[in-house]
Amino acid sequence: MTGELPFTGERFVPGTAGEIWVEHWHRYHFASRWAAGRRVVDVACGEGYGSALLARNAVGVTGVDISQQAIDHARRAYAAIANLEFKCAPCTALPLADASVDLAVSFETIEHIGEQARFVDELARVLAPDGVLLLSCPNKLEYSDRRGYRNEFHVRELYREELEALVRERLPLSTWFAQRPSFFSVIAPEKPAGAHAQLVEVEEATPQDAREALSRPLYFIVAASRSREALDAVVPALSVLSDRDDWVHHDYEKVMRMLETAGGQLEALKAEVGHRDADISKLAEEIRSAQGAVAQASEGLRAEQAARIAREGEIAARDVALAEKQRELDARRGWRWWLKLPLVRLGLMR
Repeated sequence: MTGELPFTGERFVPGTAGEIWVEHWHRYHFASRWAAGRRVVDVACGEGYGSALLARNAVGVTGVDISQQAIDHARRAYAAIANLEFKCAPCTALPLADASVDLAVSFETIEHIGEQARFVDELARVLAPDGVLLLSCPNKLEYSDRRGYRNEFHVRELYREELEALVRERLPLSTWFAQRPSFFSVIAPEKPAGAHAQLVEVEEATPQDAREALSRPLYFIVAASRSREALDAVVPALSVLSDRDDWVHHDYEKVMRMLETAGGQLEALKAEVGHRDADISKLAEEIRSAQGAVAQASEGLRAEQAARIAREGEIAARDVALAEKQRELDARRGWRWWLKLPLVRLGLMR
């Protein structure tokens, strides 16, 4: 099915790996207890897997989604289920008559829309007077605030008091449930005979201090109605979704092995970096030594060059002095010739 309807990162599609499948499947299994013998609408049904699950026990189920692509896929994928139909419509304008359903289910929808009050109004409109709404929503305190996380697909997340006020205004009676994916150790009789469930939640540091309720839930699931009898018809019970293949545990073990391997590789890398740092330090020292030798040689060359320039200056000065003396000699020879000239003319000198 994943090949026909792509996983967007937010809309869950069966076959998608990861913790997300545990959360989504569990909500619908939880809702199936409420669906028995009832007319059901599954709002924002997406791929349709949850609507199909609810249809096993319900009189009839209508899956509604704003995505025509999702509805077309759901109609093809679940065409064989006679008491199941799918309709394309926004969650604020459901294609259903007033008071026409006994159970309205909408999981992880309200945080995706801005018109939240109109959405809950629409859910209340289609519910029969004794109908029940099952609505889930991320707990903003745990889901975003404490984790420092922002989901790009969410328009407006709600704190518990905000969600409670929104629902209570339309459906005054409610029973609240908390959901959080985790590891649990479950001890239960092989053949339960009406035994009450027990959830014991402890901390590693203080295992003697136990709580008998799920603290710090990641998601809220609220069952709301105008009728207390309708709510009490399904006795609140502890529900645990158990993966027979232990995917989450195996994935945890795989991640831990990867971390251990990565830790060893990190230590080896640190050692290699240390060796390379030592080599670099040695090379840097050799470079500094070579630079010193080069500087010393350069200084010697500069001294030799200065001495050569000085010698060349002395030679040039001597050449100038010699030239000057030559001119003096030439001048003296010239005066002698003029003095001898009359005697030469008289034949007394040659």
